Formats: sequence, structure tokens, C-alpha cells
Amino acid sequence: MTRAAAAIMRALGTPVVVHQPSYSMLNRWIEPELLDSLEVEGIGCIAFSPLAQGMLTDRYLNGVPDDSRAGRDGTALSKSQLNEVALAKVRALNEIAGRRGQSLAQLALAWVLRDRRITSALIGASSVEQLEANVAALERLDLSADELEEIDRWATESDINLRARSSAE
Repeated sequence: MTRAAAAIMRALGTPVVVHQPSYSMLNRWIEPELLDSLEVEGIGCIAFSPLAQGMLTDRYLNGVPDDSRAGRDGTALSKSQLNEVALAKVRALNEIAGRRGQSLAQLALAWVLRDRRITSALIGASSVEQLEANVAALERLDLSADELEEIDRWATESDINLRARSSAE
């Protein structure tokens, strides 16, 4: 669909410059085809929700806090998504981050940015401190083959693609 859309836009004289798909360690749907299509078409990729709506932070390591958005109805992240299977993945990834001297969020951002086809990652922050902590991920972008292999054991699809239904239509 991306290649078809790019062809239509070219025919109209309007280049497609960037695509903004949701992408994170727990939402890897763009890897099988989309990243290759973007590369062929010369389209940049800005990863949306690289922290998986907050799942890839330390916020939910011990469950869902009462004051979190996941505890409220109608938000992008629901309690059902923060099930024990998903939280086991998050906790294992947090351990890897700790061994690297990073927070889980920093590891998640470094992981998203590991692929040269990713132009940028779109992060949100609720405080200056949170923004600074996330930007600090840039200080440690290196990931060894062993680390990537271990991350891949835990960084698997977790049914959190916010656009899955609209992307398939």
C-alpha cells in the first residue's frame, strides 16, 4: 500500500517525504515489508510510540498504578494490554537495560534507532526531566549482536499496534 501511495503521489507531483508508523520493541509490524518499501521509495521513517504508550518505561514494571492512564477507560493503553505475559517481556527487557547502564526507555529508544532506515523517533514527555532522560538514550546507541539476540527473545509482538485495523483496510 505504501508503494502504491508513493506512486500516486509521484504522479500528482507531490513527493512523499516521511511515513510515521507506530514502532517499538513490542510493536514490530513494520519490519517484514514496510521498512524495505520506504527504503526503496526513498521515504523517511519516523517511529511513532517507540515507548509503546509507556509500556517500555519503568512505570508499569510492578503492574498498573492507580493514577496511570492505563487505569482509565478510553486511553491508548489499557489494563488488558498490561497482562502478565506483556509485563514479563517488559521486565526482562528492563534487566537488559540495567546491565547496559540504561533505563528501559533509553534501551527502547536505542533499539528503535538501531536501524538506519529509521529517520527519527517521536517521543512524548510529561516533564523536562523525562525529556532529558529520554534524549540521554543517544549517549548509548550501540547494541552488540549478543544484546540484540537477547532483546529479540523478549521484544515480540504484544498486540499494541494502535493502527493495525486501519492499516489493514
